Amino acid sequence: MSAQTTRSASKWLKALEEPSTAPVEAPVVRDTPTGPKRPQKGVRWESEAGVPRLPVSGPAPAVWVMGAHGGAGESTIAKLLDGAVATDHAWPVREDDGGPDQVLMVCRSNAAGLRAAQRAAIEFNAASAGLPGSLAGLVVMADAPGRLPKPLATQMRLVAGAVPHLWFMPWVEAWRTSTDLDAAALPSAARSVLEKIQLHTAVGDH
Repeated sequence: MSAQTTRSASKWLKALEEPSTAPVEAPVVRDTPTGPKRPQKGVRWESEAGVPRLPVSGPAPAVWVMGAHGGAGESTIAKLLDGAVATDHAWPVREDDGGPDQVLMVCRSNAAGLRAAQRAAIEFNAASAGLPGSLAGLVVMADAPGRLPKPLATQMRLVAGAVPHLWFMPWVEAWRTSTDLDAAALPSAARSVLEKIQLHTAVGDH
């Protein structure tokens, strides 16, 4: 090997050994899907008492936030997510060619809330006419401090199979007494969940 070749080889080895100073972008890590994100063939919806419809037009927001029932936490999540718009417990239904629209569903972790979310997910998966093009997932808001009782945890796992993603938002005591919704002031566990939801909806189907 010539002296010139040896020097060239040394430069390559040195470059490999030295740490790079170039900035490295963090990879986008997405949650593993738990269920379908679009309407499914073969799913039947026979109830007439489904989720109400909200006529919408114009540019789609980053994500629509739909409470599956009253008191779900729809407005709280909508205020905490950048570019989100609450639908007042209704499916956003297009009156124009805008969109595409993605919806983030919200419910409480009690039995009635989980059942309402399950029924709404079935309604969506039945490909009911006029419903949004994609469902981002479901946020289950803790209805009390502490761990979920086993029956509710089991019910939540069943609901997870009907939605593409499910995030559990832990109890935040400050939300009972304050109207100041500052994401930066959230407990670390709640802030982590919010960041995952924000990341997922930001890179969703738009």
